[in-house]
Amino acid sequence: MRAQELPPITIYQPLQYGGDNQNWSISQSEEDYIYVANNKGLLEFNGAQWQLYPAPNKSVIRSVKVVDDHIYTGCYMNFGFWKRNALGRLVYTSISDDLKIPLIDDEQFWNIVAMDRYILFQSLNRIYIYNLDKRDYKIINTESTITKIFKVEQSIFYQSYGEGLYTIENGQSRLISHHPKLQTNVIVNIYKHQGELLIQSQEKGFFIWNDDALSEWKTPSKEFIDNLSVYSSVQLNNGDFILGTISNGMVYLNRSGSFVYKIDQTDGLSNNTVLSLFEDNNSNIWLGLDNGINCINIKSALHIYNDKKGDLGTVYTSIMHDNILYLGTNQGLFYKPMDVNTRFKFIEGTKGQVWTLKNIDDTIFCGHNLGTFIVEADQVKMIAPIAGTWDIQPFMEHKDLLIQGNYSGLHFLQRQYGQWSYKNKLEGFDISSRYFAVVDSSKVLVSHEYKGVLEITANPEWSAVQTVSVDSSVNKGFGSSLTTYKGEIYYGHEEGVFKYDKALNTFTKDTLLSSIFPKGEFSSGKLIADGQHDKLWGFSNKNIVYVSPGKFSDKPIISKIPITKSLRKEMVGYETISHMVDDKYLFGTSSGYIIIDLNNIDLKSYKVTINSITNYALNGEISYVNINESPSFKNGDNNIQFNYSVAEYYKYLEAEYQYKLVGYYDGWSDWSSEPSVLFKNLPYGSYTFLLRARIGNNRSENEGVYHFTISKPWYLSNSMLVLYVICVIAFGITVHYLYKRNYKKQRQKLIIKNQKDLELKELESEQLLMQLKNEKLQQDIDNKNRELAISTMSLIKKNEFLNQIKEELKNTADQKNVKPVIKIIDKNINTTDDWKFFQEAFNNADKDFLKKVKTKHPNLTPNDLKLCAYLRLNLSSKEIAPLLNISHRSVEVKRYRLRKKMNLPHEASLTNYILEL
Repeated sequence: MRAQELPPITIYQPLQYGGDNQNWSISQSEEDYIYVANNKGLLEFNGAQWQLYPAPNKSVIRSVKVVDDHIYTGCYMNFGFWKRNALGRLVYTSISDDLKIPLIDDEQFWNIVAMDRYILFQSLNRIYIYNLDKRDYKIINTESTITKIFKVEQSIFYQSYGEGLYTIENGQSRLISHHPKLQTNVIVNIYKHQGELLIQSQEKGFFIWNDDALSEWKTPSKEFIDNLSVYSSVQLNNGDFILGTISNGMVYLNRSGSFVYKIDQTDGLSNNTVLSLFEDNNSNIWLGLDNGINCINIKSALHIYNDKKGDLGTVYTSIMHDNILYLGTNQGLFYKPMDVNTRFKFIEGTKGQVWTLKNIDDTIFCGHNLGTFIVEADQVKMIAPIAGTWDIQPFMEHKDLLIQGNYSGLHFLQRQYGQWSYKNKLEGFDISSRYFAVVDSSKVLVSHEYKGVLEITANPEWSAVQTVSVDSSVNKGFGSSLTTYKGEIYYGHEEGVFKYDKALNTFTKDTLLSSIFPKGEFSSGKLIADGQHDKLWGFSNKNIVYVSPGKFSDKPIISKIPITKSLRKEMVGYETISHMVDDKYLFGTSSGYIIIDLNNIDLKSYKVTINSITNYALNGEISYVNINESPSFKNGDNNIQFNYSVAEYYKYLEAEYQYKLVGYYDGWSDWSSEPSVLFKNLPYGSYTFLLRARIGNNRSENEGVYHFTISKPWYLSNSMLVLYVICVIAFGITVHYLYKRNYKKQRQKLIIKNQKDLELKELESEQLLMQLKNEKLQQDIDNKNRELAISTMSLIKKNEFLNQIKEELKNTADQKNVKPVIKIIDKNINTTDDWKFFQEAFNNADKDFLKKVKTKHPNLTPNDLKLCAYLRLNLSSKEIAPLLNISHRSVEVKRYRLRKKMNLPHEASLTNYILEL
């Protein structure tokens, strides 16, 4: 753990290339864009997005220098400049190619210097002097390697390794010193210091050149500097120095050369090898590393102590006393003298959670999970073994009496004979009292997140509770708190800040102080009163806020420090801030603390810039748009994206953007940190895109404006509208003509329809008549079938009757006289008239059956046909026998013979076969 507090460090990993990512040189434009010479090309950073522009031959860019609106770069076998075109893109122009400069094989350009109207490009063997006005060049050759070129005020120097230090005068080189130390020691940089040349070497520290004499620069940190291997350095505008080392990160020296602090990979750098250093327009220091890019807010109002190893834990409270800083954390109480660069030390006996540290009458009280301690230097003494001391406060005007809130309620401490000790508990109240405020000699308020604000009255001795009630004028809620500021009691809640009216015994909302918690930005309602410095602190999602008395009126001043909750890394609901020295305050975090210097808070104004505009059709290719014109896009190219940024590089400031598209919707969007917006499928019309930004709590000093038009679709163009009018007129004429023609057709169709209806009715009448005829024929068939059935049964009955008579006659004794009668009977049974009658009736009922049978079986006899007719009527053999005047057995024989003639198989039914014919 290191005991140094460092400025905020921002780590940039702009592009993930894989492999090395060396960053050789850094420069800045007038728009505050950052340009980095990188292994893969030129990097541009506008504050929101990184953009890579590959080198002309896809090589390593070794140097970059911005002059006016030109970005000059040097790479392998090429040097030239980049300039932004109307589309917002950088375009490269090669000076060496345009002037056909004869370069040396494998030549690379490591440094660029600008002076007056000349740009100097330095390789390892030459210096090319390019005249901006005449656009011509000169070449300075050397016999040995040029390590680096330097600009010191209005002079140019360079080192020729093994020869010495040269200067350039009138376009010619001149040796100014061939001192051995300047021949063999690589010079990293040269500065003007107190009227003398201060020369920094890579391995041997600093030298002073004066009156042709070289001497060592003797500083308090000389021994430390001499042991460093320095690759790059820069002198800041305030005269201090920053050294970029090979393996020790960045070293900060003041103008007298004394060591101030060192930042390396342990403190947050991406890499310990610093290849390039650059101070930007806002005094931020950019580090081009062997792998990565870092930005250090060297003039930041914030300094950070980062407890990376977790030795301290989360800081819940802090206090400064006798130049000793005490930190109360979840792991105990720690201390460190502020005038010594040492580690924090743990105070024995304080293992556990420290809730509060209070200086009351020059005595440091420690509220601990175990109880209450008094702190004396690096020792503690327990005076109240009551678990969980949340807070300790003086009790009204009693100098020898303190009230404290604990897990189990309210307790009192007293001082007797100069010693503090535990006095008593306020009996009858056992609720955890993290926040409390004494109202008067008999009343105290306690805020509890789940029970609300409790109003407690006590007996005159403050030994027991008389009444406890809930104050209904305010709501309970998570993160709510009570505090006393300038003699008034305030309640912090998500709904605002409420002030207690002692006369009315109620809370009323303080509209001015409620601005601490803007709508939608509530983090916790904790309020911290610093009575010694007349400040009241609060915390929101976007800011740390403090209230201080007005200078010329009784209206308090509300100041906001734009450090967002995500960057503060505090324990929500347990925020802590305490005064250190002057206007410096310590804010506790989950991994250490942040020192805030109110005097150095400088919220400068920024400009918002529209960097590029692209548009595309659905499923089409993206094309860049001229940002200096107000174009009219094709109707299909109606997907428009705006990319914008604010060139702001502070770690704890966040740029947010708000926009509106007039013509589409006129309301401003919500604030967002997203540096681009895409409008999809815009309808045709004229639009104005407006953009503004806020950085912290300040609005950008300008607004971005861009006008554009989306053309009507082809089917709504003016020529098409004229065509539509012509078409409508032609359509009307055509419709009129067609209507008249259709009317005639309708009349003709109506006539035809009426005729068809008449024919249909006639057809229906004929069908009805046909139906009646069919019904009559069916009735005739039914009658004939009845006649056939009657005649058949009559024949059967008659023949049966005649056969019975015949049998009776055969049994009489007088056979002689009977035989004539029997003959008459046989004649009547076998009469052909009966058969003809039956055949006629049968043919009427079952037309053409006998013909069909005869056709199919031509070998059948008339008797066979008779049998077929009787079988057609589904008569049994018993019923057929009398009709044929034969026995039942003879019928079966006939049936058998008939089957044979019809060639029916054995399993087939004769009757079914005849019925199916």
